Amino acid sequence: MIFKWKKFKNYRLMTKLIITYTLFTVIPMSLLGYIAYNQYTKSIEEQVGEYIPKVLDQANERINDQVGELRQLPDLLYNSTQVIEVLRKDSYQNKSSLLHDKFLINSYLMNTYINGGNSDILGVFILSKNRLFESSKIPYTGFEQKAIPFGQEMDLQGKQEIIFPSQTTLRFKNNPPYILLMKQITDTENRMNLGTIFIAVELTFIKNIVENLETVNKADIWLMDESGKIIYHTDPAKIGRVNADLIKYPNINGSFKTNTLKENKLISISRSGPNQWILADSVLLKNLTGKTDMVRYGTIIVFIVVVLLSIVFSLFLAWNVSRPIHRLSRLMKKVEKGNFDVDLPIESTDEVGVLAKSFNSMVLEIKDLIKQNYHIKLQQKEAELYALQSQINPHFMYNTLETIGMAVEEDEEEVVVEMVSLLGRMLRYSISNKEKIVTISQEVQHMKDYLTIQKIRFEDRIDFFVQEGIDTEKYYTPKFILQPIVENALKHGLDNLESVKIEVLISKNSSSLKSKEEAIFTISDNGPGIPESILLELNRYLESDPMGKRDSKFGLINVHGRLIMMFGAQYGLTITSEINKGTVVTISIPLLTKENMRENMDGGGEIE
Repeated sequence: MIFKWKKFKNYRLMTKLIITYTLFTVIPMSLLGYIAYNQYTKSIEEQVGEYIPKVLDQANERINDQVGELRQLPDLLYNSTQVIEVLRKDSYQNKSSLLHDKFLINSYLMNTYINGGNSDILGVFILSKNRLFESSKIPYTGFEQKAIPFGQEMDLQGKQEIIFPSQTTLRFKNNPPYILLMKQITDTENRMNLGTIFIAVELTFIKNIVENLETVNKADIWLMDESGKIIYHTDPAKIGRVNADLIKYPNINGSFKTNTLKENKLISISRSGPNQWILADSVLLKNLTGKTDMVRYGTIIVFIVVVLLSIVFSLFLAWNVSRPIHRLSRLMKKVEKGNFDVDLPIESTDEVGVLAKSFNSMVLEIKDLIKQNYHIKLQQKEAELYALQSQINPHFMYNTLETIGMAVEEDEEEVVVEMVSLLGRMLRYSISNKEKIVTISQEVQHMKDYLTIQKIRFEDRIDFFVQEGIDTEKYYTPKFILQPIVENALKHGLDNLESVKIEVLISKNSSSLKSKEEAIFTISDNGPGIPESILLELNRYLESDPMGKRDSKFGLINVHGRLIMMFGAQYGLTITSEINKGTVVTISIPLLTKENMRENMDGGGEIE
């Protein structure tokens, strides 16, 4: 997260403004609209899910009332004593007598049922002692005794049965949907079975009830029995089929959602009445939110237009703000390269104009200062070098003091005493000792103190070895040339390795290419090594102006630069490294003694 924030801070101002506008305006508004739409559609689904079952309950009650009236129809036979007398007969003297009886009953059925005011009755049939009496409103086929699942002698114990078209071969012209009411005819005087009456009732009454329901448009409504057989459906092709999904429906009235790969539906069901018929309503969820979707699409279009207009306005505003700042940035880069012959035109009196005015004043002042103070540049640089020599890394101080504090809390008195002594000696060496040239033993001791403190902090993760091949009390070296090198090795090694090993070898070298003896400091580590590209870049810095790029590779560059300023370009440090094999830093300086110190100092440097 910190890396991304740092990366964001380096973006151009216009880019920052656009990103900020997107993050804090466009995205929140989009999320707010999305959440509001989801909540609204969810509310619609909940309201419809509560409303439709209530409507279905009312419709189911009306259907049950109508069925209840239909169940009373067979009892109309008992209003005619002639019909009952005919049904009681077991045999006939002749065929004409049979035909007379058929005419009598058929006429009664026509007048009572077909023309009796109930337009939904398609036909009435009576099976009695191998006789068939019938009356039909429209032509039919397929009604015969063997086509009926219950024969005339079946004992229904006074109950009625409902036969569906799929259970019989009876078909009427144009195939209107119907149900067949079946009831036994019982002689009330002697409790004998006189036969069975079948009344075919068209399902127009169900259709009328369903069509008047105030449900959602494009909804499928169907009526089925408790086994799932469809009695009526708004799609006539599905009448008579079995709804295989019934076992998945809840056992209580209400609404529920079904989700499939193709479509999502809201299904509402109502169970009521003695028949336990189930009235169901199914609607696609997208049909519920059709108007909402239109509003959503309209809102999206308006939102996109507004966002585009606001982005154009924001770009225009950002360009007006960033253009002068970008121009100022270009001129500042020229100033960085030493070109002070620049001028930033002032086009406004706002903050950018004030900044431009201040920049112009600053450039003029710098040019004056350069002219006035050029002769003291070398002294200032020398003072800067001394300040750089004398500093101790604040993070090292913080970490050391923190370690001392932890040791105090844990009553590790010996560790506290040792670390305080080492830190005190390092501070005296850095601050109290004003000399720039010290004995090698003092510089080595300072390096050892630093490594010892770090070893106390990191314990077994650090190991170091120092080999002194010369008399370190006799020879001299500039201050702060070893500690920055080992600090750099520890920094990179601890970040990548479990344990870091550092070896320091101090020797002297007599080269035929140089007339003077040299003191050689070789610092090697087992660190991760330096990639070849970075090593090449580092060597370019060492070969160019080492003090001009102090911000990059600070420790190595600073040491190398000071050595060059003191002793000349033939001295300094060299670096060799291999990936995963470690790094070797070699420092070469003249072999300094008290007697030859001044003649070995390049540039007439003063010895304090």
